[in-house]
Amino acid sequence: MRGLGTLATAIFLSLLAPTTPARAQTPPIESIQIGLSTDNVSITAGFSGADLTIFGSLENPDPLVARQGRYDVIVVLEGPPKPVVVRRKDRVLGVWINLESETFENVPVSYSVATTRPLQDITEPNSYRQLSLGASNLYMQPADAGDSPATIEEFTAALRERKSATGLYSENVGGVQFLSQNLFRATVRLAPNVPVGTHKARAFLFKSGLFIKESSAQLEIRKSGFEQSIFRVAHDYSFLYGVFAISLAMITGWLGRLLFRKD
Repeated sequence: MRGLGTLATAIFLSLLAPTTPARAQTPPIESIQIGLSTDNVSITAGFSGADLTIFGSLENPDPLVARQGRYDVIVVLEGPPKPVVVRRKDRVLGVWINLESETFENVPVSYSVATTRPLQDITEPNSYRQLSLGASNLYMQPADAGDSPATIEEFTAALRERKSATGLYSENVGGVQFLSQNLFRATVRLAPNVPVGTHKARAFLFKSGLFIKESSAQLEIRKSGFEQSIFRVAHDYSFLYGVFAISLAMITGWLGRLLFRKD
C-alpha cells in the first residue's frame, strides 16, 4: 500500500509541474545565388554594346512574402578598379587649360545596375551608402585625403557625371524580373567602350526593404582576333609598341606628303 501511495504522489506532482514548451523551429534564412551562362565574353573592334543576361535563384524564400512581391533584387556588373584622374579646365587669357585635378584610387571603370524597382522604392538611402551600392553611392577614394571636402565632392560629382555620359555607368530599372517565386533574370548593359579585364557580377537580396544576402560571380571580358594580338603586344612590349606606333605615324605622314604634294 505504501508503494501505491508513493506512485500516486509522484504522478500527481508530475501533473502539477510546469511543462517546458517545445522549442519553436527557426525558419531558414533566405539566400541568393547567381550564375552566368559564360565566364568570358570576347569583343571585337566593331563591338557596339550588348545586353548581358544573368540568371539567379532565391533559396528558402517565404511563399507569402514572394506572393506579396516584397522581395527585391539588385544586380551589379562592376568593372575592374583603376586609378582615375579628373581634370578641370579653366579659361586663362582666352585659352582653356587644365588648372586643377584630383586623382581617385580603385574606381570601377564600368558599373551597370539592374533592379526590380526604382532604387528609392527598395530601401533607404543609408542602406545603399553602407553597401556602397549604386553609382551615386560608390565611394571614390581620393589619393590625397588632405584636399578640402568641397573640392573632393566637386570632382567626385564630375567623375560620376562623365562616367554616366559615356555609358560606362548605367541603371536599368525593371531589368530584374522574377520568373517564378524563386527564379529571376537580370539584364545589365555592356557599353560599346566596356573595358577588358575581370568584371564582378554581384546580386543583393532585399526583403521588405531590409538587406538579407549577397552573392557574386566573375566574368572575363577580352578582345578577340587581331585586336587581341595588338592589345597583348601593347601591354607586354609597351616600349617597342610605342616606337613602332611613332615610326608608323612618321612614315604614313611622309608618304602622304609625297602622294598629295602639289608641284
